[in-house]
Amino acid sequence: MVSGQSFSQWDRQPLVRRMADCNPMAGNPLKTKEDLQAAVTVFHAPLVPWYSPGNARLRLSAGSAHYDDDAAEMEAFVRPLWGIVPLVAGGFNFEDCRRFVEGFSHGMDVNHEEFWGEPGDFDQRLVETAGIALALLLAPECFWRPMSEPAKDKAERWLLMINEREVPDNNWLFFRVLVNLGLRNVGRQWSEEAVRAALERIETYYLGDGYYRDGKWGHRDYYLPMALHFYGLVVAKYAGDVFPEHAARYRERARIYAQDFQHWFADDGAAVPHGRSLTYRFAEGAFWAACAFADEEVLPWGRIKGLLLRHLRWWSKMPIADRDGVLTIGYAYPNLLMSESYNAPGSPYWALKSFLVLALEDDHPFWTAEEEPPEALPGGRVFSPAASFILRRAPGDAVMLTGGQDGREHRAHDAKYARFAYSSAFGFSVKADVTLPDHPDRSAVDCGLAVSRDGLSYLSRAVITEEGVDRGMVWGAWQPDDRLRIDSWLDFAGEGWHVRVHRIRTEDRLFVSESGFAVDRTGEREPAFAGGLSAAAGRARIATPTHTTAIVDLSGTRAGEIIRAAPNTNIRFPRTLFPRLFGELPAGEHFLATAVFGVTKSMEALPPVDLPEAVKAFCAENGVTI
Repeated sequence: MVSGQSFSQWDRQPLVRRMADCNPMAGNPLKTKEDLQAAVTVFHAPLVPWYSPGNARLRLSAGSAHYDDDAAEMEAFVRPLWGIVPLVAGGFNFEDCRRFVEGFSHGMDVNHEEFWGEPGDFDQRLVETAGIALALLLAPECFWRPMSEPAKDKAERWLLMINEREVPDNNWLFFRVLVNLGLRNVGRQWSEEAVRAALERIETYYLGDGYYRDGKWGHRDYYLPMALHFYGLVVAKYAGDVFPEHAARYRERARIYAQDFQHWFADDGAAVPHGRSLTYRFAEGAFWAACAFADEEVLPWGRIKGLLLRHLRWWSKMPIADRDGVLTIGYAYPNLLMSESYNAPGSPYWALKSFLVLALEDDHPFWTAEEEPPEALPGGRVFSPAASFILRRAPGDAVMLTGGQDGREHRAHDAKYARFAYSSAFGFSVKADVTLPDHPDRSAVDCGLAVSRDGLSYLSRAVITEEGVDRGMVWGAWQPDDRLRIDSWLDFAGEGWHVRVHRIRTEDRLFVSESGFAVDRTGEREPAFAGGLSAAAGRARIATPTHTTAIVDLSGTRAGEIIRAAPNTNIRFPRTLFPRLFGELPAGEHFLATAVFGVTKSMEALPPVDLPEAVKAFCAENGVTI
């Protein structure tokens, strides 16, 4: 509380604003190198009391992940290095380097009581070796050279285990690459063969047009920019002499990918939340930092600078830290409901990857360029066939339409990968409970689809069995069993609108629930939105002072309803409302057409739906009256 401020004055501030003051970036203008340097030091300061006596571990909370506590405490120790190493490499006099030298020496010493443990196959310790590798690549004079020779020998042996262990067939292969390149950089043993094999396997993930798939299920999410592209650009900078062809490919792919990825960011700096690992928060912008770090002008320098710094400034206003300034698990506020099984207390510090630009010299074009204003960002519909996305930026919002992905590996995968639209302004919601007919608020299936055969137990659209592009629209198929298949086609349809067409083939009677975007009702008393709520046959609309969303049945008269979602289900806002349509279908084949609206302003009269020609032709071909 500000000194001299009365409790009543303080208490009238919205709760989100009060807690946002605990954010280490709160009040920082985040415009210059000095501003970002200050941010990293403030992120580190709250961690200092929680280091172990030998400085090899951090214990930040009683929470846990699927891996053991030794690995979790190593992770918490290493992840802040993603900001601290660039800070040091860029010339900042960071006084706590000795802490990390000591931590490295003890954590990789089998005879020390704070030994991290020997990594096994598919071990979280292998993930965290990448942060150590960054230190060996960017700032060995601070983090490696002060270590004793016996400590260096032990560290080398421990790090080389990554060449002997199995890792998942995904972005983890880059950890093997980075560790070997780090050891090479400090004159230690490394394996060119292991690096080359990993790089060649990563080549098989490439889809074209700048896009990769990641892992068995072929995810196309933030692991493309913040992992596959990010690490590829680090390799391009440090190993172009040994792997020139790979380096050239990584640079070229980043240049291509940037043309689409810039549309994932709204003019206010917020990014489209989509997929897993969103507790890494502003790692969403790490791609732009990696491009600058690798001296790749993938877009004009002023635009790259604006995209990254506006993103950091947006996050600086979010209540993402606890009262002592330690980052929490969650997205725009603390929220374990949306977390992954691999989110331990130190996991969120991967967000600091976006501070990689601090390694750049003061006179680098990234720092000397004038930040391009958001008004200069390109707009319009952007079609990404390789990823099956359609993107569009609007005032205060960026929206992605997708046919969906198979996200079954992850908690709440129906919400993270199988909703129809993902928005920087509206976010998405995860289920707080099973979907029940008398408690749709607990299901919180916003911007999605849920069905039931008995009217009691509901399935939310989840594992997408097929997806891609069909007749210029994104498309995805959901087939939970051999008695039901729902194909959905999507495209934008004029200002604020997108349209969905569903073909439902069911052998049973089916209850169908379909919904629009969730809007914030946090901090408002119940009557506040009364005048902006309307529901009738075939439609429902919500207008708040800052947002408007609506859903319209274009092919029938399903019942329109307003749902008050259970608290803490939406990743953007602790309390939300969303509109939905509800109806019943007999066994057989049916087509449903739906228009969904969402804008960041209050509107009473909605603009007309402007159906694309592809949608009109598809509906005419299938006898769908709209």
